[in-house]
Amino acid sequence: MKLFYSPGACSLSPHIALREAGLPFTLHKVDLKAKTVESGGDFNGVNGKGYVPALELDNGEVLTEGPAIVQYIADQKPAAAIAPAAGTMERYKLQEWLNFITAELHKPMGSMFNPAQTAEWKEAVKVTLSKRLDWLAKQLEGKAHLMGEKFNVADGYLFTVLGWAKHVGFDLGKWPILEQYSARIAARPKVLEALKAEGLVK
Repeated sequence: MKLFYSPGACSLSPHIALREAGLPFTLHKVDLKAKTVESGGDFNGVNGKGYVPALELDNGEVLTEGPAIVQYIADQKPAAAIAPAAGTMERYKLQEWLNFITAELHKPMGSMFNPAQTAEWKEAVKVTLSKRLDWLAKQLEGKAHLMGEKFNVADGYLFTVLGWAKHVGFDLGKWPILEQYSARIAARPKVLEALKAEGLVK
């Protein structure tokens, strides 16, 4: 499989999932401004939507959208147990988390990277994000991960999005439980491998 990624972008989530699952894959870095792949080629030819992640399967099919990709990855290696089994209530709970992260955290946090947004607009986004993080912090009380003691693909996604906060001037200091959570995920060997491979840590 080929994972098309940009360092530190939301493609870090499926990158983590691939390493946690122990599946073979190659990384293909994308210049999101030029829409080109470092190894050569037009990225729009891979994903016409023009953004990462994109996962090219061994049969040539391409899967896009992070929440779909991470579940596909998990289902290729059930023994890795990075997602509950398909069709179970726990799987629907996982999808609930993935949808929350996508809609309520990823989109607003990611939008603050846009230099065209005004300071007033960004402050309004931070107010809404703070409400979501207040709720999230309560859900993590007494738990090591989103769905209990075991890591799953939603944790990799949440870790990725929370990691953007420092780059957009959003202080997570109000939520020590979220900072502790992020540090815990970052310490996982496979997560560290992904971070190093993308040049995010040494």
